[in-house]
Parts: sequence; C-alpha cells; structure tokens
Amino acid sequence: MTSGIHHVTAVTANVQRNVDFYAGFLGLRLVKRTGGFEDAEQLHLFYGDQLASPGSLITFLVWPDGAHGRVGLGQVSEIAFAVPLASIGGWLQRAMAAGIPFTGPARELGEPVLRLRDPDGIIVKLVGADLPADAPLPDPMAPTRIRAVTLLTEDAEATGAFVARFGYSVALRDGPFIRMQSDRDVVDIRQSAGFVTGGPGAGIFDHVAFRAPDVDAVRQMRLDLRDHEGVTHVHDRKYFFSLYVREPAGTLIEYATDAPGFLLDERAEDLGSGLFLPDNALHRAADLQVMLPQFALPGAPRRPIRTLDFSHRFYDPADPDGSVIVLLHGSGGTEADLMPIAAAANPRATLIALRGRATEEGSLRWFRRFGAGQYDQADIRAEAAAFAAFMEDLRTGYGIAISDVTFLGYSNGANFIAAAMRLYPQLATRTVLLRAAEVLEGAPAVALDHVPITLILGRNDSFLPEGQRLAAALEAAGAQVQVTLLPAGHGLDPHEAAAVAEAFSGAVPSDAPQS
Repeated sequence: MTSGIHHVTAVTANVQRNVDFYAGFLGLRLVKRTGGFEDAEQLHLFYGDQLASPGSLITFLVWPDGAHGRVGLGQVSEIAFAVPLASIGGWLQRAMAAGIPFTGPARELGEPVLRLRDPDGIIVKLVGADLPADAPLPDPMAPTRIRAVTLLTEDAEATGAFVARFGYSVALRDGPFIRMQSDRDVVDIRQSAGFVTGGPGAGIFDHVAFRAPDVDAVRQMRLDLRDHEGVTHVHDRKYFFSLYVREPAGTLIEYATDAPGFLLDERAEDLGSGLFLPDNALHRAADLQVMLPQFALPGAPRRPIRTLDFSHRFYDPADPDGSVIVLLHGSGGTEADLMPIAAAANPRATLIALRGRATEEGSLRWFRRFGAGQYDQADIRAEAAAFAAFMEDLRTGYGIAISDVTFLGYSNGANFIAAAMRLYPQLATRTVLLRAAEVLEGAPAVALDHVPITLILGRNDSFLPEGQRLAAALEAAGAQVQVTLLPAGHGLDPHEAAAVAEAFSGAVPSDAPQS
C-alpha cells in the first residue's frame, strides 16, 4: 500500500518573499502554479523536488497582505524536510548569511534539527537524515523529501488512531509526542491540551495530504468515513483525486492519489513555468492572467519591494508602453477587481492596484461612512493626506510620477480620488471615474486647469444625480470633464472596458449622451 505524506499546504501573505525563501533559499523547485480549485482568483504555488514527486511537495495558497492566523489546536504546526546529515552545518551558515531566523541545531526525537522560520513565520525544520530523493535537486545540500509534520491536538490518542487509517503506526512515544511512522516519513502528534484553538490565515498550514494508491482507495476511504462528521466527496484536482476530512481534534487531512501527477500538462523541463487554471475558470483566463499576483523567480529581473502606506500590487505587461494606471476598487471589493477592465482597455499599461484602508462590517473601503449618503469628512481628509504621501512614495520608491499616471476608480474608489485631487491638487491627472458620486463637503477652491476627467455613469444608477453633481463640481474647478452614460445600474457593465479605453484615448463615444 502506498503510504506517507503527499503534500502539505499553507497560506502566504507575500508571494515574492515566499518564492524567494522556498525556491531561493531552500532550493526547492517551483513545479506548478495554478488558480485555486476552490477560488480561481487565488494563486496556488507548488514546490518540490526536480519532478514534483509526491512526498516532496509543499504548496501555498496566496492571500496578498492577508491577515495572519494563529497556530493552535487542530492544526499542522510544523513541517520538516530531510537534508543530508552532513549538511546541517552548511545550512546553519546559510541561514546566518541570509538573515533567516533559526534556532539550533538541536536533537529532537533522536534527530539533528535546525529550526527555521519562513517570511510568514511558518516553522520549517531541516532534519539531518540521509533519505534519498525520488528526483534529486541540483544542489547537493537541498531537501530530499518531507520528513515529518507535527500536529497539535488535545487528544493525541484519538488523533493517532485516525492517522493510522492512512498507513501509519506508532513508532515512538516521548513525553507529549506520539511519533507515527509510514514506510517513508513520520507524523509527530503532540498532546497539547490547554493550548488555544488554531485560527486560519497567512502563516498557517491549511492541511496535510496523505498518499492514496488510486482513485478506488479514495472512494473506499469515503465509504469507510461515511459516518464521520465533515468528510467531503471525492474531488478531481486535475493532478490528483482526493477527499478532505477533519481528524477528531480538527486538523484538516486530505487523501490524494499520486496520479495523474504534475507532468500531466507540462514537460519535465518546463515544470512551474506556466499558469494553469481549473476547467471551470478557463472562460476567464484572460482576466485571471492579470488578476493573479505576479512574482519573479530567483535570479530573474524584478521590481523592488517597497513597504508603503497603502497595500498595492503591480501588473507588468510583456510589452509595456510606459503608461501607468492606478486602480482604486469599490466598496467591498479587492485591489484585483479593476485589473481586467484596465488591461482590456490598454493591454500594454502597467497597473498598480491599491487596497483601501477603511473597513465597514468586514468590507474594504477608502473612507468611513455614517449611513446612507453620510460620509466621514474627517476620514476622507485624513486618508487623502495619506494617499498624497503614497503617491510621492511611488515617485521616490519606484520612479513613477503623477505625470505618468492615469487614475481609474470605481464607486467608493472613484468617490475618493475625486475628493483627494481637490484636497491635494498635485494629484490631478487624467482620471476615469466609474459610477462616481460627490462625497466631499466644503471642497476648497482649487484650479484643476484642463485636467481630463471622464465620468462613466449608469443611466439606471440611483447615484446618477450625485454623479452629475460631481461632474458639475469638477467642471467648475476648471477640469475638462467628459460624461459618458451607459445603459447600466451601479454595477459594472460588460462593455465597461470599451468605454474606459475610449476615455483613455480621449475619444468621445459616438452614441454616448453627455451632460
């Protein structure tokens, strides 16, 4: 019977730092990049040995700048990779040189261990154990395969009995630990009664997957667990078939086949080079290519990473024309929402997508509101000041000046940029506002001399009068205002990109009424 760990999945908040640690520092190979099977707008990265062998794989769901979770009961708390026994000293030197937080080396359960923390705070242990790799990596010190995972549980006996279903048996008991062993690796179950319960988020393991010999074994496991609470049906994950279940203490476990494997759609030499999407998301391929976060592999050209006041991400086209579009999402949206519209309107533009810092009942916004039509004027002004500073940081940190930029905002984001440029006229540049409304009270008298501003409004939008009022206010300030009316409500229209492209070009749609 095939047994052992298939892969382990965690969550990262910073894709570039994640790639730099796992593909750069550790030397694993990035073997696959996909859109998530549960959410195609979520990037999923897979690292492993040279041929993506089951048992070597650690995978990451990417939540850009996501909130961090909490390590606790009902979770995988650590992953351990086997490295050549003689390499532990070399890894210590590498960690010191790279500034990687570490402790040790020490002996744990009879093995030499160097304990590291990745950029999200995840514990990665390097265990000195001469375990052969199925497909060795080029670096002779590189990890060969997964050695272990550690599970935190308030009932180690119950968790151990459940893990035994997947081909493990008790090999060692040491204090709070029960070590379960398969024919390839171990699972360390730590009795941790009194710990807090784990919480999901960045820097947290999502699940551990154990190896199934074939699809029939997965289906049989589903039948065997039919009375177990929380078991899922069999899923086709393209590269393997699997089901999910929580063990009695709450840790999420997946049971996954080796086949068809990650060479299904890429040659061995090309593993990890393309982006693959679930079949049900292929109709959105063009949008997702833009929305999913970009990153650079070790040694490849890259942008600098800057920590600025507003969370932001770039999209760099293959053939940039030098134009830059700064995107501001609507209420409850994310920084990725407008990226497909902007890319469709100008495929050669560099996109900078920003995230609003205000929240309302869990939804992202650009400023607070007190109720319908009642906006926190102090918050608008405070956030506008921060935004003006951010735009100056773009100039100094990335070499992007206001003169290079077009703003594209939707709803709350459009309202915000319209207010900000009147509070800070140095922000005034070509701007396209989708479904905007006037939110600024007591706007200062400023001169927006001939700044081109296009408002794309919906004929059926209840905010249309407020949009028209904003257009009049901007025109009174001296802006060159163009209003385009679409047969739409407040939501974005399927033909929005065409209207945005016309606004970028300065053209007036022949059939677009103006105000």
